[in-house]
Amino acid sequence: MTPHQIELIQDSFAKVVPIADTAAAVFYGRLFEIAPQVKPLFKGDMSLQGAKLMATLGLVVAGLSDLGKIVPAAESLARKHVAYGVKDEHYAPVGAALIWTLERGLGPDFTPETKEAWGEAYGILSSVMIAAAAKAPVAAE
Repeated sequence: MTPHQIELIQDSFAKVVPIADTAAAVFYGRLFEIAPQVKPLFKGDMSLQGAKLMATLGLVVAGLSDLGKIVPAAESLARKHVAYGVKDEHYAPVGAALIWTLERGLGPDFTPETKEAWGEAYGILSSVMIAAAAKAPVAAE
C-alpha cells in the first residue's frame, strides 16, 4: 500500500469513529442481508460484537504504515475465527459489507480513490487471515 492510500484510509476512518456504533450496526445488518449463512456464527450481544469490530478496525487502520506489527494480530484473530466456524468464503461478503457501510456512512467523502484504498487494505488483510486460518487446527465438532 502506498502512503497516500494509508492516509486516505486513516482520514476516512477518523470520520467513522464518531458514528462507530451506528456503523457497526449497519455493517452487521448488511452482512446478514447478503450472507445470511453467517448469522448463526454470531451468538453474543451484537452491540458488544460491533464494539469489538470497530476496535479491531481502529487498530488495523492505525497500524497500516507498519504491516509487520498488525499481521501477527490478524493471524491470531483468524485462528480464533476458525474455532467460531468462519470459512474462507465468508471473507468476501464481509469485505463487501464493509465497503457498502463505508459508502453509506461517508457519502461523498468516500471517493473512488478511497474505496480502492480500502479494497486493497481489506484484500491484504483477508489474504493474511485466510492463510493463517488454513494452518489453524480445526476444532472437533
